[in-house]
Amino acid sequence: MAISEGGLLTDEIRCQVWPRLLNVPSHVFEQEPDTVERENNKDYNQVLLDVQRSLRRFPPGMPDEQREGLQEELIDIILRVLKKNPQLHYYQGYHDIVVTFLLVLGERLATALVEKLSTHHLRDFMDPTMDNTKHILNYLMPIIERVNPDVHDFMQQAEVGTIFALSWLITWFGHVLSDFRHVVRLYDFFLACHPLMPIYFAAVIPQDLPYETLISRAGDLFVQFPPSELAREAATQESTAASTFTDFGLASAQQRPDSVLRRRRRQKQAALEITGAAGPNTVAVARPSVTRRFVRLAVMGLTVALGAAALAVMNTALEWAPKLDLFP
Repeated sequence: MAISEGGLLTDEIRCQVWPRLLNVPSHVFEQEPDTVERENNKDYNQVLLDVQRSLRRFPPGMPDEQREGLQEELIDIILRVLKKNPQLHYYQGYHDIVVTFLLVLGERLATALVEKLSTHHLRDFMDPTMDNTKHILNYLMPIIERVNPDVHDFMQQAEVGTIFALSWLITWFGHVLSDFRHVVRLYDFFLACHPLMPIYFAAVIPQDLPYETLISRAGDLFVQFPPSELAREAATQESTAASTFTDFGLASAQQRPDSVLRRRRRQKQAALEITGAAGPNTVAVARPSVTRRFVRLAVMGLTVALGAAALAVMNTALEWAPKLDLFP
């Protein structure tokens, strides 16, 4: 049911099925959650900031008192899991996954499932460095090459990179999907599949297809091109020097298409100044007006080629991640 069209349909069913998909025994739910100590907790301040910024993740019209209570529970779940598993490192975006489990399952059940998820599906994201997360992102371009070679070639030429998909991957799209129904439907699918399925779903987003078709297409791609077949290509993908999520965020600004094109324009202008200083017989490399036109055309072309995904990339200048209205 979790993989079939429509997913698990209701939260009542999810409360029964999600624990089974994660192989969490029922006796775990009977245990009282551990007491959470917030004082002197190294993660508390960052978790608090992220939770306070998560207002849109709660249902519209929810009374403030109820929402604030859920936010307190959200903080407790995160700190509880981190305390019990000191090998795990908090990252910004983790709360977007946890809040989904909280809203569907309630605090006690969510705590048990989030802990299991954190030590399995999300484990690579919770390392002290970004090395394993970068490796997972390296699967993206080989998959896109098989889905749509033209889009792949364009992205390679535009030097877009893969960082634009970081927030999709580490939040299981919870941060960028505007409809909660679409979030939980996608979680049904991910929980029933291989931990790398989110990267396959990221690869099919540039296709203008209905929501359920995208999910089905991602599943088909996994069967056609399993991770074992793509592992060698992923290992040879060019990697960034970023080693932390902060570094990765800074690096993402350098991989946005508009930033790449502006950087190229500055390089051409610098070359023009150098050749101009060399003497009157030097041929101009590029004119600013021509370059500006190239920037506009290239950005327009990228928008057409990649659709909503590329447009989201270009709109990340003032926001950590885009809000995608991909599905009706």
